[in-house]
Amino acid sequence: MLETYLPNVKWDRMYEATVETLYMTGVSVLVTFIFGIVLGLLLFLTSKGHLWENKVVNLVVSGLVNIFRSIPFIILIVLLIPFTKAVVGTIIGEDAALPALIIGAAPFYARMVEIALREIDKGVIEAAKAMGAKTSTIILKVLLPESMPALVSGITVTAIALVGYTAMAGVIGAGGLGNLVYLEGFQRSRDDVTLVGTIIILIIVFIIQFFGDMITSKLDKR
Repeated sequence: MLETYLPNVKWDRMYEATVETLYMTGVSVLVTFIFGIVLGLLLFLTSKGHLWENKVVNLVVSGLVNIFRSIPFIILIVLLIPFTKAVVGTIIGEDAALPALIIGAAPFYARMVEIALREIDKGVIEAAKAMGAKTSTIILKVLLPESMPALVSGITVTAIALVGYTAMAGVIGAGGLGNLVYLEGFQRSRDDVTLVGTIIILIIVFIIQFFGDMITSKLDKR
């Protein structure tokens, strides 16, 4: 029956493309989560009135974050081609998309981390400092636990954006559903391939949003 309504859809290739998209999204989300938290903490801690206050470091990190956050993703992929080739050894395939995905998403998430940290009650931080807690203890026992609901909510939004980024990366040969929809659907005027690929991407996004909301609600003690 499916063959009647979707004659051009090759399900084995659709499955393979879905796995490639999930791989690119999963790896980039994990690395973005780590890098974003590190950058966000650096932005927060080096800002005025905080533990590592340093105007120069804050300006440099903030500037780099703003630059990479502002570059349209499709342009960023092109700009990073020499870097990608040097690191990965190729500019084709799902692994080749990872540097651009991470560099494009980490600064975006870092700002979300910084905002989440700024929303923490300053009294809690001051109390920890008054008790003689080390900086590492304040980070691990106060800042991250207190901001965790916002951090999870932020990485959920970032993960959904990364699904869209993988689709754009697919247009220039990164693989995944974006590549399949563009080559097999759009370029060959096969609307059924485009439709199925789009539906699968939407399902992935809905699943990410569902689990992200569920985890955030469990972590939020308010």
